[in-house]
Amino acid sequence: MPAYRIDHIGVAVVSIDDALDVYGALGLEVAHREEVPSQKARTAFLPVGESRIELLEPMTEDSPVAKFLAKRGPGVHHVCFSVDDIEKALEDLASRGFRLLHRAAVAGADGKKVAFLHPDAGHGLLIELSQAAAP
Repeated sequence: MPAYRIDHIGVAVVSIDDALDVYGALGLEVAHREEVPSQKARTAFLPVGESRIELLEPMTEDSPVAKFLAKRGPGVHHVCFSVDDIEKALEDLASRGFRLLHRAAVAGADGKKVAFLHPDAGHGLLIELSQAAAP
């Protein structure tokens, strides 16, 4: 069984710049910003201890984040678990009958390979898996 570690908590926001007011007041600073075309989202990562908060802003009205915001409003979008071998982790989860949104990893932020489990698998929580890019 693959080892899982919390990489980040994704938070859907209408505007990253507006959301930074509260996170800045908490003493958090943006370490990295990026556009992720595969998810049609802008991201900002804020380190918190050994993990991070990822703010997600939609780039288009048909993006997954925009759809989330329209349905649920701003808030926790997903929890991301880092794994050493994402393909092995996906294979393991599929063999256990978990519903996957991605059967193979796609390009994500920070040059990582990512894949999402269906929210049904996480009892209503969207779960992301990520694997760091090879050095």
